[in-house]
Amino acid sequence: MNSEKIKNSLNISPAIRVGVLGFGGLGQAAAKVLAGKREMILVAAADQKGYAYAAEGLNTEKSVATYQAQGSVGYLEPIGTLTNQSIQDLIEIAEVDGYFLALPNLPNDFIPNVAKEFIKSGWRGVLVDAIKRTTAVEQLLAMKEELQAAGITYMTGCGATPGLLTAAAALAAQSYAEIHQVEITFGVGIANWEAYRATVREDIGHMPGYTVETARAMTDAEVEALLDKTNGVLTLTNMEHADDVMLEVAGIVGRDHVTVGGVVDTRNPKKPLSTNVKVTGRTFEGKISTHTFTLGDETSMAANVCGPAFGYLKAGRQLHQRGIYGIFTAAEIMPQFVR
Repeated sequence: MNSEKIKNSLNISPAIRVGVLGFGGLGQAAAKVLAGKREMILVAAADQKGYAYAAEGLNTEKSVATYQAQGSVGYLEPIGTLTNQSIQDLIEIAEVDGYFLALPNLPNDFIPNVAKEFIKSGWRGVLVDAIKRTTAVEQLLAMKEELQAAGITYMTGCGATPGLLTAAAALAAQSYAEIHQVEITFGVGIANWEAYRATVREDIGHMPGYTVETARAMTDAEVEALLDKTNGVLTLTNMEHADDVMLEVAGIVGRDHVTVGGVVDTRNPKKPLSTNVKVTGRTFEGKISTHTFTLGDETSMAANVCGPAFGYLKAGRQLHQRGIYGIFTAAEIMPQFVR
C-alpha cells in the first residue's frame, strides 16, 4: 500500500501548504513556528526583493540565514528568485493552500491591495492577516463579495490583538446580557527594534502627532532619534485598533465601547506589563462583573501573533474545503489548534 493510500485509510489529511509573505521579524518567526508543525508545511516565502518556493518544503534555517545575510530569500540557492514583483510572481507559480500575510500595512491600503492582487490572479485558497487598523479591516470587509466570487476565504485580524484577545473577548461576553466595556492592554518587549522595523513604525503611527504616512516616511535614523527620546519605550493609548470593528461586526458591542492601548519596549525582551483583555458587563441577574483574560508574560509577541494566525488559517482551510468563501474575523470563527 502506498503512502497516500495509508493516509487515506487512516483519515490523515496531507499537510496544508503554507506561504509567508513578508520575511522580516514576524515572517521569520512564522517560519520557525511552522518548522515545528506536522499539519502545515512552509513551501513559499516572499519579501520585497524576491521569493523562494519548494514544493517539498523550505529549509527554515537556510531561509532565515539567507535573508539575514543577503536581505532576501530570493538569494536562496537553488530555489530563490530575485524579482521586484515577488508576490505576483509567486502566486503565479506556487501551489499553496494558504498564505499568511506577515506584511506591514503601510500605507493603510497596502494589505487590501495585496488581497486585490490575489483576486485578479485567479488563485483560490485561504489568506490570513494580523492587520491592526480599523480602517484597513473596513476596506477588507468591503471586499466580501469580490472575495466570495474569487473563491478566497480571507481571515482578517488574526494575530494577538486584534486576534487572540478579540476572540477571548467574544467568549467572555457570553456570560453577560449586556456588554459595557472591552478594554485591551498589551505589553510588548523586543530586544532589537530593527528586527521589527515595520511593526515599530506601525506603532509610531498610532502616537499623537504621527500618522501612518509620516511613520512610514521616517528613516531608521529618525526612528532611532525618537526612541532615544523615549528611552526605547512607546506608550500607546486609545489606538485605532481593529478589535473595535471586529467586535461590532460580530454583534458583541459597539466600537465606542472598545479601547486598546499598551506599552512597547524596543530595548528589552521582557514585557513592560502583562497583556490582557477585560470584558465588563451585566449578567441576567443584574450583577455587574468583569472577566479578565491575561496572556503569560513568557510568551512573546511573535508566539502570540503567529500561533493564532496559523490556527485561523487551519479554520479557514476547513471553511474553504466546504465551499465557504468571503471574509471572516477572529471574533466570528474559532481557530483550530495546529499540531
